Amino acid sequence: MGEVIGSEMKSDTMICGGIDLGGTKIEARLFEGAAAQTSTSRRIPTPTESYESFLDGLGEQIEWLLDQSGTQNLPIGIAVPGVIDPQTQLMFAANIVATGQTLGPELKSRYGRNLPVVNDCMAFTLSEAHGGAGDAFETVVGLILGTGLGAGVSQNKTLLKRHGGLAVEIGHSAAPATAIARHDLPLFQCGCGRIGCLETYISGTGLSNIAEARLGKRLSAETVVKDKHQDCLDIWADITGECLVTLQMTLAPDCIVLGGGLSNMPHIVEKLNESMAAHAFSGLPLPELRIAQHGDSSGARGAALMAVGL
Repeated sequence: MGEVIGSEMKSDTMICGGIDLGGTKIEARLFEGAAAQTSTSRRIPTPTESYESFLDGLGEQIEWLLDQSGTQNLPIGIAVPGVIDPQTQLMFAANIVATGQTLGPELKSRYGRNLPVVNDCMAFTLSEAHGGAGDAFETVVGLILGTGLGAGVSQNKTLLKRHGGLAVEIGHSAAPATAIARHDLPLFQCGCGRIGCLETYISGTGLSNIAEARLGKRLSAETVVKDKHQDCLDIWADITGECLVTLQMTLAPDCIVLGGGLSNMPHIVEKLNESMAAHAFSGLPLPELRIAQHGDSSGARGAALMAVGL
Protein backbone atom coordinates (compact mmCIF):
# COMPACT_ATOMS: atom_id res chain seq x y z
CA MET A 1 0.00 0.00 0.00
CA GLY A 2 1.16 3.53 -0.74
CA GLU A 3 2.67 5.78 1.85
CA VAL A 4 0.51 8.61 3.18
CA ILE A 5 2.26 11.61 4.75
CA GLY A 6 0.32 14.58 6.10
CA SER A 7 -2.30 15.68 3.58
CA GLU A 8 -0.48 14.43 0.51
CA MET A 9 -1.07 11.07 -1.10
CA LYS A 10 2.48 10.12 -2.07
CA SER A 11 2.15 6.87 -4.00
CA ASP A 12 0.50 5.92 -7.27
CA THR A 13 0.04 2.44 -5.78
CA MET A 14 -2.20 3.57 -2.90
CA ILE A 15 -5.30 1.42 -2.50
CA CYS A 16 -8.18 1.91 -0.08
CA GLY A 17 -11.86 1.09 0.27
CA GLY A 18 -14.91 3.15 1.08
CA ILE A 19 -18.48 2.19 1.87
CA ASP A 20 -21.44 4.56 1.54
CA LEU A 21 -24.34 3.42 3.72
CA GLY A 22 -27.80 4.57 2.75
CA GLY A 23 -31.40 3.77 3.53
CA THR A 24 -31.80 1.76 0.32
CA LYS A 25 -28.28 0.66 -0.69
CA ILE A 26 -24.84 -0.16 0.68
CA GLU A 27 -22.28 0.87 -1.93
CA ALA A 28 -18.68 -0.34 -1.73
CA ARG A 29 -15.93 1.23 -3.81
CA LEU A 30 -12.28 0.36 -4.22
CA PHE A 31 -10.01 3.36 -4.87
CA GLU A 32 -6.54 3.23 -6.37
CA GLY A 33 -3.70 5.59 -7.22
CA ALA A 34 -2.55 8.95 -5.93
CA ALA A 35 -5.82 10.57 -7.05
CA ALA A 36 -7.95 7.89 -5.32
CA GLN A 37 -10.03 7.01 -8.37
CA THR A 38 -12.67 4.27 -8.34
CA SER A 39 -11.37 1.01 -9.81
CA THR A 40 -14.46 -1.11 -9.05
CA SER A 41 -17.71 -0.81 -7.12
CA ARG A 42 -20.70 -2.86 -6.03
CA ARG A 43 -24.12 -2.07 -4.58
CA ILE A 44 -26.42 -4.27 -2.53
CA PRO A 45 -29.80 -3.40 -0.95
CA THR A 46 -29.61 -2.21 2.65
CA PRO A 47 -31.06 -4.86 4.98
CA THR A 48 -33.81 -3.33 7.12
CA GLU A 49 -35.16 -6.33 9.04
CA SER A 50 -32.85 -5.94 12.04
CA TYR A 51 -29.51 -4.52 13.15
CA GLU A 52 -28.01 -8.00 12.86
CA SER A 53 -29.09 -8.36 9.23
CA PHE A 54 -27.81 -4.85 8.58
CA LEU A 55 -24.42 -5.80 10.03
CA ASP A 56 -24.37 -8.92 7.87
CA GLY A 57 -25.00 -6.85 4.73
CA LEU A 58 -22.27 -4.40 5.68
CA GLY A 59 -19.94 -7.30 6.42
CA GLU A 60 -20.65 -8.76 3.00
CA GLN A 61 -19.49 -5.53 1.37
CA ILE A 62 -16.38 -5.34 3.56
CA GLU A 63 -15.45 -8.91 2.59
CA TRP A 64 -16.02 -8.07 -1.07
CA LEU A 65 -13.59 -5.13 -0.82
CA LEU A 66 -10.98 -7.29 0.90
CA ASP A 67 -11.35 -9.91 -1.82
CA GLN A 68 -11.11 -7.36 -4.63
CA SER A 69 -8.02 -5.75 -3.13
CA GLY A 70 -6.23 -9.00 -2.46
CA THR A 71 -5.22 -7.91 1.05
CA GLN A 72 -6.81 -8.39 4.46
CA ASN A 73 -5.16 -5.13 5.60
CA LEU A 74 -7.04 -2.89 3.17
CA PRO A 75 -7.88 0.48 4.84
CA ILE A 76 -11.69 0.78 4.76
CA GLY A 77 -13.79 3.74 5.87
CA ILE A 78 -17.57 3.87 6.18
CA ALA A 79 -19.84 6.88 5.53
CA VAL A 80 -23.16 6.85 7.37
CA PRO A 81 -26.27 9.06 7.19
CA GLY A 82 -26.34 10.01 10.83
CA VAL A 83 -24.58 11.32 13.91
CA ILE A 84 -21.87 9.42 15.80
CA ASP A 85 -21.24 10.64 19.35
CA PRO A 86 -17.44 10.86 19.67
CA GLN A 87 -17.57 10.08 23.40
CA THR A 88 -19.90 7.07 23.45
CA GLN A 89 -19.73 6.04 19.76
CA LEU A 90 -23.52 5.74 19.84
CA MET A 91 -25.24 6.41 16.53
CA PHE A 92 -28.39 8.29 15.67
CA ALA A 93 -29.51 7.49 12.12
CA ALA A 94 -32.96 8.13 10.70
CA ASN A 95 -32.71 5.94 7.60
CA ILE A 96 -30.81 2.83 8.76
CA VAL A 97 -31.45 0.43 11.64
CA ALA A 98 -28.45 1.56 13.67
CA THR A 99 -29.79 4.14 16.12
CA GLY A 100 -28.50 3.46 19.63
CA GLN A 101 -25.84 1.09 18.32
CA THR A 102 -22.04 1.40 18.45
CA LEU A 103 -21.16 0.50 14.87
CA GLY A 104 -17.48 1.51 14.97
CA PRO A 105 -16.51 -0.54 18.07
CA GLU A 106 -18.50 -3.53 16.83
CA LEU A 107 -16.67 -3.50 13.51
CA LYS A 108 -13.35 -3.20 15.35
CA SER A 109 -14.27 -6.23 17.43
CA ARG A 110 -15.27 -8.22 14.36
CA TYR A 111 -12.25 -7.34 12.20
CA GLY A 112 -9.60 -6.71 14.82
CA ARG A 113 -8.77 -3.22 13.61
CA ASN A 114 -10.27 0.23 13.27
CA LEU A 115 -12.68 0.84 10.38
CA PRO A 116 -13.48 4.57 10.76
CA VAL A 117 -17.15 5.54 10.64
CA VAL A 118 -17.92 9.11 9.55
CA ASN A 119 -21.01 11.16 8.73
CA ASP A 120 -21.68 11.00 4.99
CA CYS A 121 -21.82 14.79 4.53
CA MET A 122 -18.47 15.18 6.27
CA ALA A 123 -17.03 12.37 4.12
CA PHE A 124 -18.34 14.09 0.99
CA THR A 125 -16.67 17.34 2.04
CA LEU A 126 -13.33 15.68 2.81
CA SER A 127 -13.36 14.02 -0.61
CA GLU A 128 -14.02 17.26 -2.45
CA ALA A 129 -11.36 19.09 -0.41
CA HIS A 130 -8.81 16.41 -1.43
CA GLY A 131 -8.40 16.31 -5.17
CA GLY A 132 -11.96 17.46 -5.79
CA ALA A 133 -13.80 20.68 -6.59
CA GLY A 134 -12.59 22.33 -3.37
CA ASP A 135 -8.95 21.24 -3.59
CA ALA A 136 -7.59 24.77 -4.12
CA PHE A 137 -9.45 26.32 -1.17
CA GLU A 138 -8.74 26.62 2.56
CA THR A 139 -12.21 26.31 4.08
CA VAL A 140 -14.64 24.12 2.16
CA VAL A 141 -18.30 23.47 2.89
CA GLY A 142 -19.90 20.54 1.11
CA LEU A 143 -23.65 20.99 0.69
CA ILE A 144 -25.64 17.94 -0.35
CA LEU A 145 -28.93 18.80 -2.05
CA GLY A 146 -30.47 15.34 -2.19
CA THR A 147 -33.63 13.74 -0.84
CA GLY A 148 -32.60 15.52 2.35
CA LEU A 149 -30.27 18.44 3.03
CA GLY A 150 -26.96 18.19 4.84
CA ALA A 151 -23.49 19.71 4.90
CA GLY A 152 -19.96 19.23 6.15
CA VAL A 153 -16.95 21.49 6.66
CA SER A 154 -13.23 21.03 6.08
CA GLN A 155 -10.37 23.39 6.86
CA ASN A 156 -6.90 22.92 5.39
CA LYS A 157 -8.11 19.56 4.01
CA THR A 158 -8.98 18.33 7.51
CA LEU A 159 -12.43 17.73 8.95
CA LEU A 160 -13.20 20.06 11.84
CA LYS A 161 -14.16 18.40 15.11
CA ARG A 162 -17.81 19.02 15.84
CA HIS A 163 -19.35 18.96 19.32
CA GLY A 164 -21.49 15.85 19.79
CA GLY A 165 -20.37 14.45 16.45
CA LEU A 166 -22.73 16.69 14.50
CA ALA A 167 -22.12 17.45 10.86
CA VAL A 168 -23.30 20.89 9.63
CA GLU A 169 -26.98 20.19 10.26
CA ILE A 170 -28.18 23.11 8.14
CA GLY A 171 -31.16 21.08 6.95
CA HIS A 172 -32.70 21.12 10.41
CA SER A 173 -32.24 24.80 11.09
CA ALA A 174 -35.35 26.92 10.75
CA ALA A 175 -36.19 28.19 7.28
CA PRO A 176 -35.98 32.01 6.96
CA ALA A 177 -39.33 33.52 7.91
CA THR A 178 -38.96 36.38 5.42
CA ALA A 179 -38.55 33.97 2.50
CA ILE A 180 -41.48 31.81 3.57
CA ALA A 181 -43.69 34.90 3.92
CA ARG A 182 -42.39 36.39 0.65
CA HIS A 183 -43.60 33.33 -1.27
CA ASP A 184 -46.72 32.71 0.85
CA LEU A 185 -45.65 29.16 1.62
CA PRO A 186 -46.98 27.02 4.47
CA LEU A 187 -44.82 25.50 7.18
CA PHE A 188 -43.99 21.91 6.28
CA GLN A 189 -43.58 19.00 8.67
CA CYS A 190 -40.03 17.61 8.68
CA GLY A 191 -39.13 13.95 9.12
CA CYS A 192 -37.03 14.93 12.16
CA GLY A 193 -40.22 15.88 14.04
CA ARG A 194 -39.77 19.65 13.78
CA ILE A 195 -41.84 21.99 11.62
CA GLY A 196 -40.44 24.47 9.10
CA CYS A 197 -36.94 23.02 8.73
CA LEU A 198 -34.89 24.34 5.82
CA GLU A 199 -34.74 20.79 4.45
CA THR A 200 -38.49 20.87 3.82
CA TYR A 201 -38.00 23.66 1.25
CA ILE A 202 -34.71 23.14 -0.60
CA SER A 203 -34.00 19.40 -0.62
CA GLY A 204 -35.48 17.25 -3.35
CA THR A 205 -38.40 16.63 -1.00
CA GLY A 206 -38.58 20.37 -0.41
CA LEU A 207 -38.87 21.16 -4.12
CA SER A 208 -41.77 18.68 -4.26
CA ASN A 209 -43.33 20.47 -1.28
CA ILE A 210 -43.04 23.81 -3.06
CA ALA A 211 -44.62 22.34 -6.21
CA GLU A 212 -47.53 20.95 -4.21
CA ALA A 213 -48.11 24.31 -2.52
CA ARG A 214 -47.93 26.31 -5.78
CA LEU A 215 -49.39 23.92 -8.34
CA GLY A 216 -51.85 21.99 -6.20
CA LYS A 217 -50.30 18.65 -7.10
CA ARG A 218 -47.27 16.75 -5.87
CA LEU A 219 -44.49 16.31 -8.41
CA SER A 220 -41.07 14.75 -8.02
CA ALA A 221 -38.13 17.13 -7.97
CA GLU A 222 -36.95 15.56 -11.24
CA THR A 223 -40.31 16.37 -12.87
CA VAL A 224 -40.30 19.96 -11.63
CA VAL A 225 -36.85 20.45 -13.18
CA LYS A 226 -37.56 18.54 -16.40
CA ASP A 227 -40.89 20.28 -17.04
CA LYS A 228 -39.38 23.66 -16.17
CA HIS A 229 -41.94 24.81 -13.61
CA GLN A 230 -40.16 28.14 -13.40
CA ASP A 231 -42.12 29.67 -10.53
CA CYS A 232 -41.27 26.70 -8.30
CA LEU A 233 -37.63 26.73 -9.40
CA ASP A 234 -37.32 30.46 -8.75
CA ILE A 235 -38.75 30.06 -5.24
CA TRP A 236 -36.39 27.15 -4.59
CA ALA A 237 -33.38 29.19 -5.78
CA ASP A 238 -34.40 32.17 -3.64
CA ILE A 239 -34.61 30.11 -0.43
CA THR A 240 -31.44 28.17 -1.30
CA GLY A 241 -29.63 31.50 -1.72
CA GLU A 242 -30.66 32.36 1.84
CA CYS A 243 -29.21 29.02 2.97
CA LEU A 244 -25.90 29.75 1.24
CA VAL A 245 -25.68 33.14 2.93
CA THR A 246 -26.32 31.48 6.31
CA LEU A 247 -23.40 29.13 5.62
CA GLN A 248 -21.27 32.11 4.62
CA MET A 249 -22.11 34.07 7.76
CA THR A 250 -21.61 31.15 10.17
CA LEU A 251 -18.70 29.17 8.67
CA ALA A 252 -17.05 31.74 6.35
CA PRO A 253 -16.01 29.22 3.68
CA ASP A 254 -14.12 30.35 0.61
CA CYS A 255 -15.74 27.51 -1.37
CA ILE A 256 -19.09 25.72 -1.22
CA VAL A 257 -19.24 22.47 -3.18
CA LEU A 258 -22.70 21.32 -4.26
CA GLY A 259 -23.59 17.64 -4.40
CA GLY A 260 -26.71 15.48 -4.48
CA GLY A 261 -29.28 15.08 -7.23
CA LEU A 262 -30.34 18.73 -7.38
CA SER A 263 -26.75 19.81 -8.06
CA ASN A 264 -27.30 18.43 -11.59
CA MET A 265 -29.90 21.12 -12.28
CA PRO A 266 -29.03 23.14 -15.44
CA HIS A 267 -27.26 26.44 -14.74
CA ILE A 268 -27.49 25.87 -10.98
CA VAL A 269 -24.23 27.68 -10.17
CA GLU A 270 -25.24 30.82 -12.08
CA LYS A 271 -28.75 30.77 -10.57
CA LEU A 272 -27.51 30.34 -7.00
CA ASN A 273 -24.73 32.89 -7.38
CA GLU A 274 -27.38 35.47 -8.31
CA SER A 275 -29.60 34.46 -5.38
CA MET A 276 -26.73 34.46 -2.89
CA ALA A 277 -25.58 37.90 -4.05
CA ALA A 278 -29.12 39.25 -3.65
CA HIS A 279 -29.25 38.19 0.02
CA ALA A 280 -25.65 38.74 1.12
CA PHE A 281 -24.25 41.75 2.94
CA SER A 282 -23.00 44.30 0.44
CA GLY A 283 -19.23 44.34 0.04
CA LEU A 284 -18.54 40.95 1.62
CA PRO A 285 -16.66 38.52 -0.64
CA LEU A 286 -18.87 35.59 -1.59
CA PRO A 287 -17.66 31.99 -1.45
CA GLU A 288 -17.07 30.32 -4.79
CA LEU A 289 -19.74 27.82 -5.76
CA ARG A 290 -18.64 24.62 -7.48
CA ILE A 291 -20.20 21.31 -8.48
CA ALA A 292 -18.75 18.18 -6.87
CA GLN A 293 -16.00 16.67 -9.00
CA HIS A 294 -16.41 13.12 -7.71
CA GLY A 295 -20.20 13.03 -7.82
CA ASP A 296 -21.90 10.00 -6.29
CA SER A 297 -18.58 8.46 -5.28
CA SER A 298 -17.56 11.31 -2.97
CA GLY A 299 -19.09 9.91 0.23
CA ALA A 300 -17.33 6.56 -0.11
CA ARG A 301 -14.16 8.28 -1.32
CA GLY A 302 -14.03 10.60 1.69
CA ALA A 303 -14.52 7.65 4.05
CA ALA A 304 -11.69 5.81 2.27
CA LEU A 305 -9.40 8.84 2.63
CA MET A 306 -10.15 8.90 6.37
CA ALA A 307 -9.12 5.25 6.54
CA VAL A 308 -5.66 6.09 5.19
CA GLY A 309 -5.27 8.88 7.72
CA LEU A 310 -6.31 12.02 5.83
